Parts: sequence; C-alpha cells; structure tokens
Amino acid sequence: MKTGTGQPALLSQWTTWAPVVAVISLAAGWGRELPGFAVALLAVCLFAAVLAAVHHAEVVAVRVGEPFGSIVLAVAVTVIEVGLIVMLMIGGGDKAATYARDTVFAAVMITCNGIVGISLLVATLRNRIAVFNAEGSGGAVATGTALATLTLVLPTFTTSKPGAQFTGTQLAFAAVASLLLYGLFIGVQTVRHRDYFLPVRPDGSPCGPDEHAEPPTPAETWWSLGLLLLALVGVVGNAKLISPSIERGVANAGLPSASVGVVIAMMVLLPETLAAVRAARNGRTQTSLNLAYGSAMASIGLTIPVIALATIWLPGPLILGEGPTNMVLLALTAVVSALTVVPGRATLLQGGVHLVLFAAFVFLSFSP
Repeated sequence: MKTGTGQPALLSQWTTWAPVVAVISLAAGWGRELPGFAVALLAVCLFAAVLAAVHHAEVVAVRVGEPFGSIVLAVAVTVIEVGLIVMLMIGGGDKAATYARDTVFAAVMITCNGIVGISLLVATLRNRIAVFNAEGSGGAVATGTALATLTLVLPTFTTSKPGAQFTGTQLAFAAVASLLLYGLFIGVQTVRHRDYFLPVRPDGSPCGPDEHAEPPTPAETWWSLGLLLLALVGVVGNAKLISPSIERGVANAGLPSASVGVVIAMMVLLPETLAAVRAARNGRTQTSLNLAYGSAMASIGLTIPVIALATIWLPGPLILGEGPTNMVLLALTAVVSALTVVPGRATLLQGGVHLVLFAAFVFLSFSP
C-alpha cells in the first residue's frame, strides 16, 4: 500500500473495486435460483471482498496506531464472522443450531494456535527469540480463557435445559458477561495499560513506529473506511446467497456439520493471519499476539451477544456447549498459551507446539 497519494491512487487498486463488484453481484443474484457457475462467481466475489475488507481495516489501523489498529482489525473480522453465522443460521434448518458454536470455537483454535504458532515460528526463525509483553499477552489469554469457558463449556454442564443449551436467562447472562469482559479488556488495552500491548525490542524497550507501514493520509483513511463498510455489506449478502451450496457440499462429501464452521472461520481469518505474519517478520511479535488474542476475544465477546439477540427471531435451538474432544483441545490450548506468554519470550519450540495443536483441531474437525 502506498500512502500519501490520496484517492486517485486508491482507485487503481483491486481492493477498491472488489467491494463494489461484490455489492453489484449481490444485487444481481438476490432472490434468484443460482446455477453452479454463478455460485462459484459469487464465492470469488465474497472472498475478494473479505480480503478487501481486512485490507481497508488495516489502512485505518495503521492510521490510528497500536494497539488500536489490532482492535480495528479484530472488530472488522468479527463483524464479517457474525454476518456469515447469522445468514447461515437463517436458512440452515436443524443443522444451524451448532453453527455459532462451531464457528466461534474454530476461530479460537485458529487464532490461539494457528496464528500464534505461525507468528512465533516466523519470528524465531528470523530472530531466534520472539520477545513480547508478558503482562498484556497474559491478560489477553486469561480473558479469552474465561470467555471461552463461560460460553462454550458451561452450557454442556447446566441442567435447567436438556442438551448443551442455555436457557434464555442463562444465555442473556453469558451475553452480558461476554460483552462486559471484552469491554473491560479493551479499556485496559487502550487506556489504563496501553504500554503493555506495544511491541518491544529484545532488550525490552518499546519499538518505534513501523517503518514498513507509513501512516496513510486522512483522505485515504476515510476512503478506506467507506470501502470497508461497503465490503462488509458484500460479504454478508453474498454469504447468504451461497450458504445453501456450502451446506450441500459438506453433506455430499459426508463431512460433519462442524466443518461448515471451520470453513467460515478459516476464510474470514486468512487475511488477518497474513497481517500477523508480516508483523512477526518485522520483529513486532506483540502486534501478532494482539491480532491473534484480540480476534479470539472479539469472536466470543461480540459474536455471542449478537447471536443471543438474534435468537429472538431465529428459528430453532442454539447449542453452544462443546463435546469432550473440543473441551480437551480448549483446555490444552489454555494451558499451553499461558505457559507460552508468561515468560515474555518464546522460541521455535513454542511455535511448533501451537501448530501441532492447530493441526490436531483441523484433523479432528474433519475426522471426529
């Protein structure tokens, strides 16, 4: 991204046109029976809009700086994720009851193991030791663990309603608690202890501004903000159009319904993964961890309240409780994450452990 050139330079970039094309394709396909080639074209437009949305979120993020930049990216990704979940649940029938749970859990595994693992791997291969703030990252792991346990584990053990479901009152409590915890973390991250979430050098001193990301002009920032909103409309709308094809493809392949959530989370979080890897390559491991743990918390702290509100008009039950296999993976992830961030330094070994946990999650999702 070249900065300082204003709107004309942006007009020549594909990330400018992708949101426009996505919205046009949405208008053309809405309310129609779509043939296979049209579904494939919409899928391409949707993926391009996802990449464009996160790109423009990153432009805004560079302008506002850390740790605000990581928050902008996390919230943008979560908005996309929530939109996809709601659209799939509207037309998903009985199988849609677990879409929210599967997608949120997949997002947690991808961020806390996949993104963290690949970021540590890249950072340690380049600099031998990855250095970050233990205070900030430790607080993020603690908050994320509490959020995941409250929303994805407790429903399995409550007794007021059959199955791994919350009652209406329990769901309301979980939604409010998730929102409050996430809001408290954002307050600590951006105001009270902002220095805990800034990148550091090997000697512990704070890093200066990222030389590889010159701040954009105000005109570019506002332009990207508008395109970000347009891209989000295109993503959510096109997801609604292709959701029946995704479900039929999963069913025809004989895969478990949880695979739908994994596909959604991987698609949405891929661009953010690339941003985290770039930060790690530039020696800013803390930014990578901010992106990973921030996305995990946003996936729970924002998705669960929205889904809880949506159950007022969405048909069917909402199953949030995980089974034994995923609870073991979640517990193992929480323990390993805590041991990784507490020292404030990580080696190639920690990156490898997280990637193995991520591989186990993917394998067991498709072969339970």
